[in-house]
Amino acid sequence: MQRYFVKHRANDDSFFIDEEDRHHIVKVMRMQIGDQIICVDPEGKQAICRLAEITDESVVADVVQWKEEVSELPISITIASGLPKGDKLEWIIQKGSELGAHQFLPFSAARSVVKWDEKKAAKKIERWQKIAKEAAEQSHRTMMPEIMSPMNFKALMGKSSDFDFKLAAFEDESRNGEISVFSSTLKQMKKGQSLLLVFGPEGGLADEEVKLLKENGFDLCGLGPRILRTETAPLYALSAISYHFELLR
Repeated sequence: MQRYFVKHRANDDSFFIDEEDRHHIVKVMRMQIGDQIICVDPEGKQAICRLAEITDESVVADVVQWKEEVSELPISITIASGLPKGDKLEWIIQKGSELGAHQFLPFSAARSVVKWDEKKAAKKIERWQKIAKEAAEQSHRTMMPEIMSPMNFKALMGKSSDFDFKLAAFEDESRNGEISVFSSTLKQMKKGQSLLLVFGPEGGLADEEVKLLKENGFDLCGLGPRILRTETAPLYALSAISYHFELLR
């Protein structure tokens, strides 16, 4: 059954679907009156709905049954990625959304080869948000991850004060055999708390960035004995978090 994040309620018992989702329902899936979909409202409530009206502008879906399912991580995870090359950030956003990340925060790192172009910003962020939305729908999530506008490292340090816990994955910690910081942080966390995870670009974090991270209350952590790529490390961390909070009971 197709799932859609819906912005608007037509009334208490139906949803109003337009724009790209309306196009997907009518033109791609070729659905008809009476077909069923799952709608998720902005508060994360989800319902099985039956298509009741299809026009050239919108689709109205009536609620058949509200669903009570938990598919979100009990803690809020923000992935801060130093801008990587090519389509690596799209991969991180897509797979990270499937794995339960709540937010993605790209930043310009000292060793980022890619330089952020403000002229192309709106189009880039719109594409990233669409990737997150489709991945969240596919993985049956009840919230759509937020993609923040890329920022510089100083702004990232300022933003970090919004979080309960702050970690930075640092390859030197892995080389030195550090294995406790990541797991001990997860053990401290309680339901509803937030964690900011920082990952450097392909070249890793620069010495000055590591110094600033420490000064701003971050703990440096290793992610096992192997050195992971910039697009692999966030997915490893999210998988470990899911195992800790959702499977290790």
